[in-house]
Amino acid sequence: MAARVGLSTASVSLVLRGVPGPSERTRQRVLKAAADLGYQVDRTASTLASRRSRLLGVMVDIHRPFHAELVEHLHTAAEEVGYDLVLSTQTRTRDEHTATETLLAFRSEALILLGPTAPADTLATLDNKAPVVAVGRRIADAALDVVRTADDDGVGQLVDHLVGLGHREIVYVDGGKGVIATDRRRGYRTAMRRHGLDDHIRILHGDHTEAAGERAARKLLEGDSLPTAVLTYNDPSAIGVLAALARAGVAVPGEVSVAGYDDDALSRLSCFNLTTVSQNAEEQAQHAVTAAVERLDQDRTEPREVVLAPRLVVRGTTAAPA
Repeated sequence: MAARVGLSTASVSLVLRGVPGPSERTRQRVLKAAADLGYQVDRTASTLASRRSRLLGVMVDIHRPFHAELVEHLHTAAEEVGYDLVLSTQTRTRDEHTATETLLAFRSEALILLGPTAPADTLATLDNKAPVVAVGRRIADAALDVVRTADDDGVGQLVDHLVGLGHREIVYVDGGKGVIATDRRRGYRTAMRRHGLDDHIRILHGDHTEAAGERAARKLLEGDSLPTAVLTYNDPSAIGVLAALARAGVAVPGEVSVAGYDDDALSRLSCFNLTTVSQNAEEQAQHAVTAAVERLDQDRTEPREVVLAPRLVVRGTTAAPA
């Protein structure tokens, strides 16, 4: 193929491996020749020859829509620096340990873990095997890289928005166990107290699913009166609340305002048009890949935490109380 395009074997190899360096014109010549010849890269052979896989392993929870958006942006960011991704899923029957061991078995050079729940010392031990970047979770005194948004501030922005509209009876549907849920719960409590609404703090049990939002809404519907606003741990839970209220004939936002968190793809659909908080998936992904590459290619050893500012996104499910 090198002779066909009039380039050195090394230049052709760089293009086929996706490594930065060759010009766009050169890259297009090589790719066209490869397509004409029906050539496909033997990734295994390339890996064995170079002793590097140039693979970033990503652990993802398939039940979380926001993770899907992160993965899309991670792919783009990785390709820009000559890396590719290997995905390993976390499910109800497949835990984090299994997911991360699979990534290591596929020779991932670094691990990008989306919303990990393992103890900090477990993650630090894993970081001794391959550089770890934890995305979306605060890790106190972390000995590894962290990229996240300030979750407590994000929920605080939602409370501020609702109080500004005139709400006082604001209920929060919790996200269950884990650091992320703890931070968001604290953000709700802190903001309510800041507005002098200590006596109005009410937290309902929940998790990250639509079913949890539906259960919480049914509990509210069984009470003597509804709150004027409901905040939830994430967007799927908020969509569950919307579904239950709709079945009960409760108008949103006319009778009850509803807000979620994450600004995932579902929240933007016109049928939901959900007020929420954006975590900026694209920026998180860019920082995560940059952190991994700095550890792998630039010999950075000191851990780094990147904390991004969340952003309130006001849509059609919140309004002044009736």
